[in-house]
Amino acid sequence: MSQPSASPFEALEPADGIREQTLRIAARLEPRINQLARLIVERQRAEVPGFDRLPGDMQDLEIASAARHTIRGFLRGARGVVDTETEVLRERAAQRAAEGVHLTGVLRAYHVGVEVLTDALCAAARPGEEAALVWLTRRLFTTVNALVEHATEAYLLGMADQQAAGRELASALLRGDAPQEVAARCGLPLEPGYLVLSVRAPEPREPVAARRLLHQVLGRLAPCADGRALSLPNEQGGLVLLPLGISHSDLVRQLSTGQPLPLIAGAALAAGPGDVPAAAEQAARIAAVARAPGVHRLHDVLLDYHLAGSGDSAAELVALLAPLDGHVGLPETVAAFLDHDLDRRRTAEALRVHPNTVGNRLARAAQLTGLDPHTTRGVQLFGAALTLRLLAES
Repeated sequence: MSQPSASPFEALEPADGIREQTLRIAARLEPRINQLARLIVERQRAEVPGFDRLPGDMQDLEIASAARHTIRGFLRGARGVVDTETEVLRERAAQRAAEGVHLTGVLRAYHVGVEVLTDALCAAARPGEEAALVWLTRRLFTTVNALVEHATEAYLLGMADQQAAGRELASALLRGDAPQEVAARCGLPLEPGYLVLSVRAPEPREPVAARRLLHQVLGRLAPCADGRALSLPNEQGGLVLLPLGISHSDLVRQLSTGQPLPLIAGAALAAGPGDVPAAAEQAARIAAVARAPGVHRLHDVLLDYHLAGSGDSAAELVALLAPLDGHVGLPETVAAFLDHDLDRRRTAEALRVHPNTVGNRLARAAQLTGLDPHTTRGVQLFGAALTLRLLAES
Protein backbone atom coordinates (compact mmCIF):
# COMPACT_ATOMS: atom_id res chain seq x y z
CA MET A 1 0.00 0.00 0.00
CA SER A 2 1.28 3.46 -0.81
CA GLN A 3 2.12 5.73 2.09
CA PRO A 4 -0.76 8.06 3.04
CA SER A 5 -0.26 11.77 2.64
CA ALA A 6 1.12 13.71 5.60
CA SER A 7 -2.18 15.43 6.41
CA PRO A 8 -5.68 14.79 5.07
CA PHE A 9 -6.54 18.36 6.09
CA GLU A 10 -3.73 20.01 4.13
CA ALA A 11 -4.67 23.62 3.32
CA LEU A 12 -5.11 24.45 -0.36
CA GLU A 13 -5.88 27.87 -1.67
CA PRO A 14 -9.14 28.19 -3.64
CA ALA A 15 -9.14 29.77 -7.06
CA ASP A 16 -9.06 33.56 -7.34
CA GLY A 17 -12.40 35.20 -6.78
CA ILE A 18 -14.02 32.52 -4.63
CA ARG A 19 -11.88 32.50 -1.49
CA GLU A 20 -14.26 34.77 0.41
CA GLN A 21 -17.22 32.63 -0.67
CA THR A 22 -15.56 29.41 0.57
CA LEU A 23 -14.79 31.09 3.90
CA ARG A 24 -18.41 32.18 4.26
CA ILE A 25 -19.77 28.70 3.50
CA ALA A 26 -17.33 27.13 5.97
CA ALA A 27 -18.29 29.69 8.60
CA ARG A 28 -21.97 28.82 8.20
CA LEU A 29 -21.20 25.18 9.00
CA GLU A 30 -19.08 25.89 12.09
CA PRO A 31 -22.09 26.24 14.47
CA ARG A 32 -23.52 22.97 13.13
CA ILE A 33 -20.52 20.73 13.85
CA ASN A 34 -22.14 18.96 16.83
CA GLN A 35 -25.44 18.55 14.98
CA LEU A 36 -23.70 17.14 11.89
CA ALA A 37 -21.65 14.74 14.02
CA ARG A 38 -24.84 13.40 15.65
CA LEU A 39 -26.45 12.99 12.22
CA ILE A 40 -23.41 11.06 10.96
CA VAL A 41 -23.61 8.70 13.96
CA GLU A 42 -27.34 8.15 13.40
CA ARG A 43 -26.77 7.36 9.73
CA GLN A 44 -23.85 5.05 10.54
CA ARG A 45 -25.95 3.22 13.14
CA ALA A 46 -28.61 2.58 10.49
CA GLU A 47 -26.39 1.86 7.48
CA VAL A 48 -22.98 0.51 8.55
CA PRO A 49 -22.83 -3.30 9.03
CA GLY A 50 -21.72 -4.21 12.55
CA PHE A 51 -22.07 -0.65 13.90
CA ASP A 52 -25.10 -1.54 15.98
CA ARG A 53 -23.06 -4.19 17.84
CA LEU A 54 -20.70 -1.56 19.26
CA PRO A 55 -21.40 -0.36 22.84
CA GLY A 56 -23.83 2.55 23.05
CA ASP A 57 -21.36 4.87 24.78
CA MET A 58 -18.83 4.17 22.05
CA GLN A 59 -21.36 5.12 19.37
CA ASP A 60 -22.58 8.27 21.10
CA LEU A 61 -19.31 9.51 22.57
CA GLU A 62 -16.21 8.08 20.95
CA ILE A 63 -17.43 7.89 17.35
CA ALA A 64 -19.28 11.19 17.62
CA SER A 65 -16.05 12.76 18.89
CA ALA A 66 -14.14 11.36 15.90
CA ALA A 67 -16.82 12.75 13.56
CA ARG A 68 -16.53 16.21 15.15
CA HIS A 69 -12.73 16.05 14.85
CA THR A 70 -13.00 15.19 11.15
CA ILE A 71 -15.54 17.92 10.35
CA ARG A 72 -13.56 20.51 12.28
CA GLY A 73 -10.34 19.50 10.50
CA PHE A 74 -12.00 19.80 7.10
CA LEU A 75 -13.41 23.27 7.86
CA ARG A 76 -10.09 24.46 9.26
CA GLY A 77 -8.37 23.25 6.09
CA ALA A 78 -10.93 25.13 4.02
CA ARG A 79 -9.96 28.29 5.91
CA GLY A 80 -6.26 27.71 5.25
CA VAL A 81 -5.33 26.27 8.67
CA VAL A 82 -3.32 23.04 8.48
CA ASP A 83 -4.38 20.33 10.93
CA THR A 84 -1.90 17.44 10.98
CA GLU A 85 -3.51 15.42 13.79
CA THR A 86 -4.60 12.05 12.40
CA GLU A 87 -3.55 9.77 15.26
CA VAL A 88 -7.05 9.71 16.78
CA LEU A 89 -8.55 8.51 13.50
CA ARG A 90 -5.85 5.88 13.09
CA GLU A 91 -6.46 4.62 16.62
CA ARG A 92 -10.19 4.34 15.94
CA ALA A 93 -9.56 2.32 12.76
CA ALA A 94 -7.23 -0.06 14.64
CA GLN A 95 -9.88 -0.43 17.37
CA ARG A 96 -12.52 -1.36 14.79
CA ALA A 97 -10.18 -4.12 13.57
CA ALA A 98 -9.79 -5.41 17.15
CA GLU A 99 -13.58 -5.29 17.66
CA GLY A 100 -14.21 -7.43 14.59
CA VAL A 101 -15.83 -4.69 12.47
CA HIS A 102 -15.18 -5.55 8.84
CA LEU A 103 -13.07 -3.14 6.80
CA THR A 104 -16.02 -2.56 4.48
CA GLY A 105 -17.95 -1.23 7.48
CA VAL A 106 -15.11 1.14 8.38
CA LEU A 107 -14.98 2.49 4.83
CA ARG A 108 -18.77 2.74 4.62
CA ALA A 109 -18.69 4.91 7.76
CA TYR A 110 -16.47 7.42 5.94
CA HIS A 111 -18.77 7.39 2.92
CA VAL A 112 -21.73 8.18 5.18
CA GLY A 113 -19.79 11.14 6.55
CA VAL A 114 -19.11 12.38 3.00
CA GLU A 115 -22.81 12.19 2.15
CA VAL A 116 -23.84 14.12 5.26
CA LEU A 117 -21.22 16.84 4.74
CA THR A 118 -21.98 17.14 1.03
CA ASP A 119 -25.65 17.69 1.82
CA ALA A 120 -24.67 20.27 4.47
CA LEU A 121 -22.41 22.14 2.05
CA CYS A 122 -25.15 22.26 -0.56
CA ALA A 123 -27.63 23.56 2.00
CA ALA A 124 -25.19 26.22 3.23
CA ALA A 125 -24.28 27.56 -0.22
CA ARG A 126 -26.25 30.52 -1.55
CA PRO A 127 -26.98 31.69 -5.10
CA GLY A 128 -23.82 32.95 -6.74
CA GLU A 129 -21.58 30.67 -4.61
CA GLU A 130 -21.74 27.68 -6.97
CA ALA A 131 -18.04 27.81 -7.85
CA ALA A 132 -17.08 27.89 -4.17
CA LEU A 133 -19.40 24.96 -3.50
CA VAL A 134 -17.74 22.92 -6.26
CA TRP A 135 -14.28 23.73 -4.84
CA LEU A 136 -15.32 22.74 -1.30
CA THR A 137 -16.97 19.52 -2.51
CA ARG A 138 -13.88 18.48 -4.43
CA ARG A 139 -11.78 19.43 -1.39
CA LEU A 140 -14.03 17.22 0.74
CA PHE A 141 -13.47 14.26 -1.54
CA THR A 142 -9.70 14.82 -1.47
CA THR A 143 -9.75 15.02 2.33
CA VAL A 144 -11.78 11.85 2.74
CA ASN A 145 -9.64 9.94 0.24
CA ALA A 146 -6.60 10.76 2.37
CA LEU A 147 -8.49 9.83 5.55
CA VAL A 148 -9.43 6.47 4.03
CA GLU A 149 -5.77 5.79 3.23
CA HIS A 150 -4.80 6.48 6.84
CA ALA A 151 -7.70 4.43 8.21
CA THR A 152 -7.09 1.47 5.91
CA GLU A 153 -3.39 1.35 6.74
CA ALA A 154 -4.11 1.53 10.48
CA TYR A 155 -6.89 -1.09 10.18
CA LEU A 156 -4.66 -3.55 8.31
CA LEU A 157 -1.84 -3.05 10.80
CA GLY A 158 -4.34 -3.66 13.59
CA MET A 159 -5.58 -6.81 11.85
CA ALA A 160 -2.02 -8.05 11.45
CA ASP A 161 -1.37 -7.47 15.15
CA GLN A 162 -4.61 -9.27 16.06
CA GLN A 163 -3.81 -12.23 13.81
CA ALA A 164 -0.29 -12.49 15.19
CA ALA A 165 -1.63 -12.34 18.76
CA GLY A 166 -4.26 -14.97 17.93
CA ARG A 167 -1.65 -17.31 16.45
CA GLU A 168 0.57 -16.80 19.48
CA LEU A 169 -2.29 -17.70 21.84
CA ALA A 170 -3.29 -20.69 19.69
CA SER A 171 0.32 -21.93 19.77
CA ALA A 172 0.47 -21.55 23.55
CA LEU A 173 -2.79 -23.47 23.95
CA LEU A 174 -1.62 -26.27 21.67
CA ARG A 175 1.68 -26.53 23.54
CA GLY A 176 0.02 -26.22 26.94
CA ASP A 177 2.56 -23.46 27.59
CA ALA A 178 1.13 -20.82 29.99
CA PRO A 179 -1.79 -19.72 27.77
CA GLN A 180 -3.16 -17.54 30.60
CA GLU A 181 -0.02 -15.38 30.52
CA VAL A 182 -0.08 -15.14 26.72
CA ALA A 183 -3.78 -14.22 26.69
CA ALA A 184 -3.23 -11.48 29.27
CA ARG A 185 -0.21 -10.08 27.40
CA CYS A 186 -2.02 -10.10 24.03
CA GLY A 187 -5.25 -8.69 25.43
CA LEU A 188 -7.26 -11.69 24.20
CA PRO A 189 -9.93 -13.63 26.11
CA LEU A 190 -9.15 -17.16 27.23
CA GLU A 191 -12.22 -19.34 26.76
CA PRO A 192 -13.39 -21.79 29.46
CA GLY A 193 -13.06 -24.52 26.84
CA TYR A 194 -12.68 -25.00 23.11
CA LEU A 195 -14.06 -26.96 20.19
CA VAL A 196 -10.96 -27.93 18.21
CA LEU A 197 -11.14 -28.51 14.46
CA SER A 198 -8.40 -30.04 12.35
CA VAL A 199 -9.05 -29.03 8.75
CA ARG A 200 -7.59 -30.54 5.61
CA ALA A 201 -8.47 -30.86 1.95
CA PRO A 202 -9.59 -34.30 0.66
CA GLU A 203 -6.61 -34.25 -1.68
CA PRO A 204 -3.10 -32.86 -1.06
CA ARG A 205 -2.78 -29.18 -1.94
CA GLU A 206 -0.08 -26.61 -2.37
CA PRO A 207 0.61 -24.59 0.82
CA VAL A 208 -1.06 -21.48 -0.62
CA ALA A 209 -4.23 -23.45 -1.42
CA ALA A 210 -4.17 -25.02 2.05
CA ARG A 211 -3.98 -21.59 3.70
CA ARG A 212 -6.81 -20.39 1.46
CA LEU A 213 -8.95 -23.32 2.62
CA LEU A 214 -8.31 -22.42 6.27
CA HIS A 215 -9.20 -18.79 5.52
CA GLN A 216 -12.46 -19.91 3.88
CA VAL A 217 -13.33 -22.04 6.91
CA LEU A 218 -12.73 -19.12 9.26
CA GLY A 219 -14.91 -16.90 7.08
CA ARG A 220 -17.76 -19.42 7.14
CA LEU A 221 -17.53 -19.86 10.91
CA ALA A 222 -17.25 -16.14 11.73
CA PRO A 223 -21.01 -15.66 12.39
CA CYS A 224 -21.17 -18.36 15.07
CA ALA A 225 -17.67 -17.76 16.48
CA ASP A 226 -18.45 -14.09 17.25
CA GLY A 227 -14.88 -13.02 16.50
CA ARG A 228 -13.42 -15.42 19.10
CA ALA A 229 -11.97 -18.08 16.80
CA LEU A 230 -8.24 -18.82 16.94
CA SER A 231 -6.37 -20.55 14.15
CA LEU A 232 -2.98 -21.94 13.29
CA PRO A 233 -2.19 -22.92 9.67
CA ASN A 234 -0.24 -25.99 8.64
CA GLU A 235 0.75 -27.71 5.40
CA GLN A 236 -2.66 -29.33 4.88
CA GLY A 237 -4.99 -26.63 6.17
CA GLY A 238 -4.74 -25.97 9.86
CA LEU A 239 -6.29 -26.03 13.31
CA VAL A 240 -9.22 -23.88 14.42
CA LEU A 241 -10.11 -23.27 18.07
CA LEU A 242 -13.72 -22.23 18.59
CA PRO A 243 -15.50 -21.24 21.82
CA LEU A 244 -17.65 -23.94 23.38
CA GLY A 245 -21.36 -23.81 22.68
CA ILE A 246 -21.16 -24.26 18.92
CA SER A 247 -23.01 -27.45 18.06
CA HIS A 248 -22.08 -30.01 15.43
CA SER A 249 -25.16 -29.06 13.44
CA ASP A 250 -24.09 -25.39 13.56
CA LEU A 251 -20.69 -26.33 12.16
CA VAL A 252 -22.16 -28.40 9.36
CA ARG A 253 -24.67 -25.70 8.48
CA GLN A 254 -22.11 -22.89 8.38
CA LEU A 255 -19.58 -24.87 6.36
CA SER A 256 -22.18 -26.05 3.85
CA THR A 257 -23.90 -22.69 3.32
CA GLY A 258 -23.82 -21.76 -0.35
CA GLN A 259 -21.13 -23.70 -2.18
CA PRO A 260 -19.94 -26.49 0.16
CA LEU A 261 -16.24 -26.32 0.95
CA PRO A 262 -14.15 -29.31 -0.17
CA LEU A 263 -12.78 -30.22 3.24
CA ILE A 264 -12.39 -32.97 5.79
CA ALA A 265 -12.47 -31.80 9.40
CA GLY A 266 -11.95 -33.65 12.65
CA ALA A 267 -13.70 -32.19 15.71
CA ALA A 268 -12.84 -32.76 19.37
CA LEU A 269 -13.84 -31.02 22.60
CA ALA A 270 -11.41 -29.49 25.10
CA ALA A 271 -13.28 -29.03 28.38
CA GLY A 272 -10.67 -26.52 29.55
CA PRO A 273 -7.61 -24.71 28.15
CA GLY A 274 -5.36 -27.44 29.54
CA ASP A 275 -7.18 -30.06 27.46
CA VAL A 276 -6.45 -28.36 24.13
CA PRO A 277 -3.26 -30.34 23.26
CA ALA A 278 -5.02 -33.70 23.65
CA ALA A 279 -8.12 -32.47 21.79
CA ALA A 280 -5.97 -31.13 18.94
CA GLU A 281 -4.18 -34.47 18.63
CA GLN A 282 -7.49 -36.31 18.57
CA ALA A 283 -8.98 -33.92 16.01
CA ALA A 284 -5.94 -34.33 13.76
CA ARG A 285 -6.16 -38.13 13.92
CA ILE A 286 -9.90 -38.03 13.17
CA ALA A 287 -9.26 -35.84 10.12
CA ALA A 288 -6.44 -38.13 9.02
CA VAL A 289 -8.51 -41.35 9.04
CA ALA A 290 -11.75 -39.82 7.72
CA ARG A 291 -12.26 -40.32 4.00
CA ALA A 292 -15.52 -38.56 3.21
CA PRO A 293 -15.78 -34.75 3.09
CA GLY A 294 -17.51 -33.21 6.10
CA VAL A 295 -17.06 -32.61 9.83
CA HIS A 296 -16.31 -35.83 11.71
CA ARG A 297 -16.39 -36.64 15.42
CA LEU A 298 -14.72 -39.58 17.11
CA HIS A 299 -17.76 -41.87 16.99
CA ASP A 300 -18.04 -41.26 13.22
CA VAL A 301 -14.66 -42.94 12.59
CA LEU A 302 -14.28 -44.95 15.78
CA LEU A 303 -13.06 -48.24 14.26
CA ASP A 304 -10.62 -46.63 11.86
CA TYR A 305 -9.37 -44.33 14.62
CA HIS A 306 -8.75 -47.26 16.96
CA LEU A 307 -7.02 -49.38 14.34
CA ALA A 308 -4.81 -46.48 13.33
CA GLY A 309 -3.31 -46.44 16.82
CA SER A 310 -1.77 -49.93 16.63
CA GLY A 311 1.71 -49.26 15.34
CA ASP A 312 3.32 -52.72 15.61
CA SER A 313 1.06 -54.33 13.00
CA ALA A 314 0.59 -51.32 10.76
CA ALA A 315 3.29 -52.16 8.21
CA GLU A 316 2.00 -55.69 7.70
CA LEU A 317 -1.59 -54.51 7.33
CA VAL A 318 -0.65 -51.89 4.75
CA ALA A 319 1.35 -54.53 2.89
CA LEU A 320 -1.92 -56.36 2.16
CA LEU A 321 -2.64 -53.65 -0.42
CA ALA A 322 0.73 -53.94 -2.16
CA PRO A 323 -0.48 -56.50 -4.78
CA LEU A 324 -3.09 -53.93 -5.91
CA ASP A 325 -0.55 -51.22 -6.60
CA GLY A 326 0.11 -50.76 -10.26
CA HIS A 327 -3.37 -52.01 -11.19
CA VAL A 328 -5.38 -48.97 -12.19
CA GLY A 329 -8.59 -48.54 -10.21
CA LEU A 330 -8.28 -51.56 -7.91
CA PRO A 331 -7.43 -49.79 -4.60
CA GLU A 332 -9.99 -47.06 -5.33
CA THR A 333 -12.69 -49.59 -6.14
CA VAL A 334 -12.14 -51.58 -2.95
CA ALA A 335 -12.22 -48.39 -0.87
CA ALA A 336 -15.38 -47.15 -2.58
CA PHE A 337 -17.02 -50.58 -2.17
CA LEU A 338 -16.43 -50.45 1.59
CA ASP A 339 -17.52 -46.81 1.83
CA HIS A 340 -20.84 -47.68 0.12
CA ASP A 341 -21.69 -50.63 2.38
CA LEU A 342 -20.77 -53.32 -0.18
CA ASP A 343 -23.36 -51.97 -2.63
CA ARG A 344 -21.97 -52.60 -6.11
CA ARG A 345 -24.39 -50.26 -7.89
CA ARG A 346 -23.73 -47.30 -5.59
CA THR A 347 -20.01 -47.97 -5.88
CA ALA A 348 -20.28 -47.87 -9.66
CA GLU A 349 -22.16 -44.58 -9.53
CA ALA A 350 -19.51 -43.07 -7.25
CA LEU A 351 -16.70 -44.22 -9.56
CA ARG A 352 -18.69 -43.45 -12.73
CA VAL A 353 -18.17 -46.94 -14.12
CA HIS A 354 -20.46 -49.85 -14.99
CA PRO A 355 -21.47 -52.19 -12.11
CA ASN A 356 -19.90 -55.09 -14.04
CA THR A 357 -16.60 -53.18 -13.97
CA VAL A 358 -16.86 -52.98 -10.20
CA GLY A 359 -17.51 -56.71 -9.99
CA ASN A 360 -14.54 -57.51 -12.22
CA ARG A 361 -12.23 -55.25 -10.23
CA LEU A 362 -13.30 -56.74 -6.89
CA ALA A 363 -12.76 -60.25 -8.22
CA ARG A 364 -9.29 -59.26 -9.44
CA ALA A 365 -8.49 -57.68 -6.05
CA ALA A 366 -9.51 -60.91 -4.29
CA GLN A 367 -7.36 -62.95 -6.69
CA LEU A 368 -4.29 -60.75 -6.11
CA THR A 369 -4.55 -60.41 -2.32
CA GLY A 370 -6.30 -63.57 -1.22
CA LEU A 371 -8.89 -61.41 0.54
CA ASP A 372 -12.51 -61.28 -0.56
CA PRO A 373 -14.03 -57.83 0.10
CA HIS A 374 -17.48 -59.48 0.28
CA THR A 375 -16.58 -61.39 3.46
CA THR A 376 -16.43 -60.14 7.05
CA ARG A 377 -12.70 -60.87 7.30
CA GLY A 378 -12.01 -59.18 3.98
CA VAL A 379 -13.98 -56.09 4.94
CA GLN A 380 -12.14 -55.77 8.27
CA LEU A 381 -8.65 -56.28 6.86
CA PHE A 382 -9.16 -54.18 3.75
CA GLY A 383 -10.73 -51.42 5.86
CA ALA A 384 -7.86 -51.44 8.37
CA ALA A 385 -5.22 -51.47 5.61
CA LEU A 386 -6.86 -48.64 3.69
CA THR A 387 -7.19 -46.57 6.87
CA LEU A 388 -3.52 -47.04 7.78
CA ARG A 389 -2.39 -46.19 4.24
CA LEU A 390 -4.56 -43.07 4.26
CA LEU A 391 -3.13 -42.06 7.63
CA ALA A 392 0.44 -42.56 6.37
CA GLU A 393 -0.27 -40.47 3.25
CA SER A 394 -1.84 -37.73 5.36
